[in-house]
This record gives sequence, structure tokens and C-alpha cells, in this order.
Amino acid sequence: MHSGSNNENQQYWLDTFKVGDSWRLFRIMSEFVDGFDSLAAVKRPVVSIFGSARTGENEPSYQLAVEVSRRLAQSGYAIMTGGGPGIMEAGNRGAAEVGAPSIGLKISLPFERGENKYVNLPLEFKYFFVRKVMLVKYAMAFVAMPGGFGTLDELFEAITLIQTRRIKPFPIVLVGSDYWGGLVDWLRSTLLASGNIKEDDLLIFQVMDTADEIVQFIKRTVII
Repeated sequence: MHSGSNNENQQYWLDTFKVGDSWRLFRIMSEFVDGFDSLAAVKRPVVSIFGSARTGENEPSYQLAVEVSRRLAQSGYAIMTGGGPGIMEAGNRGAAEVGAPSIGLKISLPFERGENKYVNLPLEFKYFFVRKVMLVKYAMAFVAMPGGFGTLDELFEAITLIQTRRIKPFPIVLVGSDYWGGLVDWLRSTLLASGNIKEDDLLIFQVMDTADEIVQFIKRTVII
């Protein structure tokens, strides 16, 4: 009886998911078109800064993100984030404070309602995969501050695309050796040791700690 009820519920969700799928394609297409049209108009090279939405304004990683963003913006780069609070706000804040393009690709989430008032080029998406296409297609560098699953998702999406040569390599910086060191050690001791990645794959990204390192690295590798 209980098993049958579960099967019925599962079938219900499968059926309702199929309803209107063809119309959903139009929403997806419209998000791609809006994103392409808006971001193609940005004439500066774009650096994506992403990290936790839960980071507070007084935390060191927030302040570091503001500084990195500000200095990159002053050097002629546009800044793009996920458009939410926390590290995303910090990235947009640094750019907005010096009058640079401050792009926010916000995703519609019921539990993330923090305002980011520093975005001057906002775009909103329903679909994560569309937003990730925009983050990768229009970015010439990634700066990954401390974050959670969303940050890891965006980070490994870019690493995978570079590793498989689906896109041209671009700088990826993991900010904070204390935060990312354990992950890097695991990649080396487990993935590399088991032959699932190559030594060169670990060169796709760099781990850095200071604004000077990050800004100078990006300026050397992403020439304006």
C-alpha cells in the first residue's frame, strides 16, 4: 500500500514535469537571447568574481573581494558576479565604487533575497545552466572566493571546459590557501594518484592569497 502510493506520487511528478516542456524551451531561449544581447554590449574584458552569498560585510573575504574588484575595475576590467548578497555584493561593490560596469547575473531563488544595490547591469535567470553559460562565455578570468556548493559548481564547470578543450584556457584563481588547500591536496592525493586527472590539470587554476597577487596575475594574463 505504502509502496504503491510512492509509485503513484513519483508517476505524478514525472507526468507534471512533461506538461509544457515544449513551452519551457521558449523561456530558455529568451534567457539566452537576453543574456547574449546584454553582455555582448559590454566593451571591457570581464572578470567573474564569485563566492558565498552568506559572507558578511565585516568578514575578511568580503573586504578582499571589494579590494580586488575595485583594483581590477580601475585597471579597465568589468566585474561580473551572480548578482546576490555576500561575496557577489562585494565584487559588484568594488566595481560600482569606481564607476565601472558592475554586472549581476541573479538566479531566482526563494531563500536568497538579499539585495545587491551595487549592480548597474542586472540580468535575472530562472535556469542555472543558462546563467553558467553567460558566466563562462563572457568572462576572461575567474576569481573564486570562499564559497559553498554553488561556488564549487561554477568553479568545476570552468575547469572541466578548459580540461576538455571546449573553451580556450583563461585564468582561474582560488582565493585563500587556508580555505582551498584541503581541496587541492585531495585532488592531488586522490584524483591524480588514481590516474583520473593529469598533473597538467592542476595547472588550470592558481591558489593566491593577496589582492596584489590576484590583480597582477590577471593583468599579466588578460591584456587590455
